[in-house]
Amino acid sequence: MSENKKACANNECTEESCEGCSSNPQSLLVKGNDYSKIKKVIGVVSGKGGVGKSLITSLLAVAMSRANYKTAIMDADITGPSIPKMFGITEKATGSEMGIIPVKTKTEIELMSINLLLENDTDPVVWRGPLIAGTVKQFWTDVVWGDIDFLFVDMPPGTGDVALTVFQSLPISGIIIVTSPQELVSMIVTKAVRMAEIMNIPILGIVENMSYVTCPSCNKEIKVFGDSHIEEIAKKHKIETIARIPIDPFLSLQCDKGTIELFNGDWLEAITEKLEKLLDE
Repeated sequence: MSENKKACANNECTEESCEGCSSNPQSLLVKGNDYSKIKKVIGVVSGKGGVGKSLITSLLAVAMSRANYKTAIMDADITGPSIPKMFGITEKATGSEMGIIPVKTKTEIELMSINLLLENDTDPVVWRGPLIAGTVKQFWTDVVWGDIDFLFVDMPPGTGDVALTVFQSLPISGIIIVTSPQELVSMIVTKAVRMAEIMNIPILGIVENMSYVTCPSCNKEIKVFGDSHIEEIAKKHKIETIARIPIDPFLSLQCDKGTIELFNGDWLEAITEKLEKLLDE
């Protein structure tokens, strides 16, 4: 019996059919662009929308760029792209005989998003799942990323087509799960964790966004959405590294103005340290 069959969670698989099974993600890996050399691909996921996944993706990319790593972002949220806006990018991607050339931010972070290809940023992407998944694959195969230490993939919320495509088609080194403090989110996070486990993808850490707001008068942390459940969620799923991001009006303003590269905060320090160790492995 093959190693794939031994590791497969689907008891109905045969040795032959297991090669296309979701339990064997390595079987569907897609070859990257010939002019790209990417060391680590990190997925940023969430079980539901509205928790700030794109914000965390941007903050991680900026933090690793500040640490002198070559960093890039693939905006795989095809129907809801927001990464270019956060970085103040208005120019469009270009092409050459090598492939699609990503746009660089002010601090040399490379970006690729569907909004960099659309004529108007506000044009809706009214596509069915297979076409969206195919576009994400093209962002891997056709974009000339060059030499990159960390490629962060900002995925749409949930466990649907795009998440499955990214997990199966790209050599994901690990994922970071983004959540919020509400108790309901515990169930949603579990879905994302279970998908990662099924696909044999390591979970590098969990980030709780909108964790608290700091009172400007007394510096007391106010838990707007109630008590945090991130510790118990992390313990339940054996996730070692966690981070908390506050509700910060200045941070929101930087997103709106396209100046996210100017953010000031050390909230993600534990996760960035984990990423540096991952690169050394």
